[in-house]
Order: sequence, then structure tokens, then C-alpha cells
Amino acid sequence: MKKFVLIVAGGSGSRMKQDLPKQFTNIAGQPVLMHTFNAFLKYDPNINFVLVLPESQVKYWKELCLEYQFAVKHNIAIGGETRFHSVKNGLELVPEQSIVFIHDGVRPLVSVKTIEACCQMAVETGNALPVVPVTESLRMIEENKNKAVNRSLFYRVQTPQTFSSTLIKKAYTQKYTSLFTDDASVLEQAGYSINLVDGNRENIKITYPEELGIAEIWLRN
Repeated sequence: MKKFVLIVAGGSGSRMKQDLPKQFTNIAGQPVLMHTFNAFLKYDPNINFVLVLPESQVKYWKELCLEYQFAVKHNIAIGGETRFHSVKNGLELVPEQSIVFIHDGVRPLVSVKTIEACCQMAVETGNALPVVPVTESLRMIEENKNKAVNRSLFYRVQTPQTFSSTLIKKAYTQKYTSLFTDDASVLEQAGYSINLVDGNRENIKITYPEELGIAEIWLRN
């Protein structure tokens, strides 16, 4: 069964307080996005890639590939109005009867162990969602009041969210709703149960400037 990585990279850099989109920021010698590719190449050197980018960023990405001599073969899909539409566009380049890892472009620290666990579960059941337990105390705000909640009931969701391409492509034919916060929620709305696997804690989504420093330390070590 063929394996595809659909990397979604549509960030604008607004939360980073910089003009350069965070996926293109250089850390540990390469742009973040290239490190994300490399994480999956460590798992499988022959894996197939689809990269989803805003149309306005495609030219710059190609220039970066030339500058860094980044020759990893990949197809590019154009991003849409929302993440849902971007993933849907990317899935058009993924064939039926394959396994597809849908991954955030700014998560370069996903481990081989996490990817392997996701693949195995998706092959067996059709889907896999990597998660890590919440360790902080949580409070819920409701009607201008707040109360403690049982943190053992909650998990932080990561990517790659992994699927039988046949199932997830069919799920993405549904009409978009704001309730679709990730790919698992799209499949769940189509009537499927979601299967959880252990993620890795360092698999952070780089959103704020301080997280670039954290990621660089991990990548250099």
C-alpha cells in the first residue's frame, strides 16, 4: 500500500509578529518546512509528498528549494479558504487505496515512533489520531463562572492525523461546517469512530516566536 504525506502549510506569520511565514523561518540550518519533510523521510525514504501552499507562497517556496538545494520530490496543491478546503484540494492528488498522513507544516519534531504508530493503526482500522495527555490543571468557563474539570478526560491532539485515503477522501465530500476543527472531526462527522495513538510531547506546533527556539534546540540535538 502506498503512503502519502499531505503537508498543510498555510501560515501567514501574524502570531510570530514577522512578515515571513513561520514555515519558511530558518532554524538549525533549514526552513522549518524542510525539517518537516525530513521527519517523514527518516520514517520512509520512499514516501510520497503533497504540499499545500497558498498560491502567493508557491514561487517563494520554489526559490527556497533552489537556495537550499532541497531536491525532495513533491507535488504542490493550492490552499483554499480554510484548512478544510486546503486539505480537500491536497487530497485530490492522493490516490485511492493508500495511507495518507495529514500533517501540519510547522510540526517538524514528529518522531518516527509516532508516525509508525499512526500508520499501523490506520492500516488496521482506517484512521489514527496522535494525542498526548493534558498535564496542566484545567478550568471551564460557563455562564460567567468557572470550575475545575478532570484533566484525565482530556488529550491534546497532534498530527499526522492518518487515514485510509479512500475513507478520508469520501469524508471530505461533505459540506463544510465550522465544527470541522481538524481532519478527524471531518471523518467523525461522516459516522466513523476515531482511534487514538500515543503522540510525542516534543511534537509541538510552532506558533509563537519562543517555540522556534525550542524547536531549534531539539533539532540540533
